[in-house]
Amino acid sequence: MSDVKSPVAGGVVSRPGPVWRLLRHVMRQFGLFVMLSVFLVSILLSQRTAETIGDNIQIALPLTGLGCAVAEGRGVQYFGRFLLMELAIHGSKTALGDAEINQRPNGSGKGFPSGHTTAAAFGATALIQGCLAGNKSAQAATVIAAGYVGTSRVEAGAHTIWQVLAGAVLGWILQAATLAAFDRAMARLWSGAGRGAAVLRSEMAIARRRIWHWLRRVRR
Repeated sequence: MSDVKSPVAGGVVSRPGPVWRLLRHVMRQFGLFVMLSVFLVSILLSQRTAETIGDNIQIALPLTGLGCAVAEGRGVQYFGRFLLMELAIHGSKTALGDAEINQRPNGSGKGFPSGHTTAAAFGATALIQGCLAGNKSAQAATVIAAGYVGTSRVEAGAHTIWQVLAGAVLGWILQAATLAAFDRAMARLWSGAGRGAAVLRSEMAIARRRIWHWLRRVRR
């Protein structure tokens, strides 16, 4: 697959296959239906409480965002930024230690920022910038869903409003910012890993053929 410049955040992307192009078309044409279906599944798989519904949506939004990113040829960029997001979340929680801003309302620590809200905002931003671009109703539903995740964390006593807002801003920035150098480095790393895997498969195939020929000679 050839690489082209991404229209979103300046990244390097690959042209998606026909199945992914079909998914992109479906999301663009029926974005609101797709997102409402995702939210409905999240509710049905929950324990019908605000917290568990939020737990499911904070997984569903990034996963749907990943599907959109792959369909647009930005899967590697999305994956790299997701790893960066996880590093930022856990790095902040660890670095802040016992600081007051890092304390949760329920008495536990490592609360800044809200990881649930960061993930939801990250996935929502990817969808709004990508497959749902131009579909205002689907974008609104996605924003409401991400907001619901943050609200559920406050209601459950898992985070303060400031921890939730920090998570929302972090998720948005990591998806919306132009991180061209990081995206290119991730693309090179991914490409190198792919070439390495191809070489390894080739060497294993050669080794299997040599073993097979050796066994045939031994059995004669």
